[in-house]
Amino acid sequence: MNLKDKLLHDYNSQLSYGGVNGERLAERLYQLSKIGLTEDNGSFRLGLSSEEKEAKHLVKEWMLQAGLEVTEDGAGNVFGKLQGNIEGNSTIMSGSHVDSVPNGGHFDGPLGVLTALEVVEAWKDTNVTPSKSFEIAIFTDEEGARFNGGFTGSGAITGQLDYSSQLKRVDGNGRTFEEVLLEYGSNEEKFRLAKRDLSEVELFVEVHIEQGKRLEKANLPVGIVSGIAGPSWMELNFYGEAGHAGNTPMDDRKDALVAASEFIYKVESLPSKVSPTAVATVGKMQVKPNGVNVIPGQVTLYVDIRDIFEDTRDSLIQLVLELAKEIAEKHHISVTNDEMLRIKPVPISKELHEKLEKTFIKNNVQPLYVPSGAGHDAMIIGNQVPTAMIFVRSKDGISHNPKEWSSLNDCVMGVHVLKDFIESLMR
Repeated sequence: MNLKDKLLHDYNSQLSYGGVNGERLAERLYQLSKIGLTEDNGSFRLGLSSEEKEAKHLVKEWMLQAGLEVTEDGAGNVFGKLQGNIEGNSTIMSGSHVDSVPNGGHFDGPLGVLTALEVVEAWKDTNVTPSKSFEIAIFTDEEGARFNGGFTGSGAITGQLDYSSQLKRVDGNGRTFEEVLLEYGSNEEKFRLAKRDLSEVELFVEVHIEQGKRLEKANLPVGIVSGIAGPSWMELNFYGEAGHAGNTPMDDRKDALVAASEFIYKVESLPSKVSPTAVATVGKMQVKPNGVNVIPGQVTLYVDIRDIFEDTRDSLIQLVLELAKEIAEKHHISVTNDEMLRIKPVPISKELHEKLEKTFIKNNVQPLYVPSGAGHDAMIIGNQVPTAMIFVRSKDGISHNPKEWSSLNDCVMGVHVLKDFIESLMR
């Protein structure tokens, strides 16, 4: 059974009203899923790849058919704009991305693009022209799986990239970002010119799958994002002393891995000390010399620290660093740290939350606030433009995986909520 048939299998057709067409949304999700389809029925569309470009081209065709004015910048970002009927009014922007991680799912990113497009289609089918302009965005390389970065397109239009280091990034095949950019049809000059004046954008709103279980546990189709967590990535190096595993007594060792293991174990207890929404994860580690019969002399590990509030996130960073120092001293070894990334969390205004609540109630959905621990293009755009997010329920909380799933009923409810929310801002 293909993706469209699976989506339509238990679809409640009564949700197709007000111009919103669930079957059209299912067909488009299916058409995108065929681009970069893996043997596991997953999605493989890396940033600036031919597959990502093909997916954008397909959505551009749909945008043109819907009557949008379509443009593409030097970063590969695609925009489809519907002019409002009031001269000089501001613009509301919505969208997401169509790139994926290797062997990812079919909803992470494309759903946000297609729900925004479905809003336009609904207006078209009911002969409605919005008072304010509405713009759909497809941002390039949100996932960052190819160049170990991410948010490339949204970073480009907001000017939040370190261009010199970005152009030198290297993919898994040893090709630089600049080389790939040229093959894609752009160049450094055009890439830099993607920076845009966003002063006319009144609001950016992104629909995205939750990638968690809170909505599923509450049995709700959609939720209101309470805030978008800002990540900090730190590289920690524990330096001990390598030695022979057989000839070095247990009381005369400086084992870097023992110290690092204690650190990893204790990090889990720190987030709750600063905030109920804070998290900390050690997800990557290297051991040197990495021999069976050698005491580890160095351990390099990476800590991902996030919260939706900047002050508590930064407090957690400090606790993590203090813990590392304390453990290193205890084991008579040394530790160094290097911060690789620190992005501001994006708070969402009380006014926008109130408008979203009214929209949810109008659609007979109990408003539930869900923090976003994952990074999104909304996090980057939100540093310059007022931003809101709507989550759609994820089955079992699975994402970045071929098993990623959101029912068509939930996806269409996401369209209705987005449409009504935007219309409330236009009145």
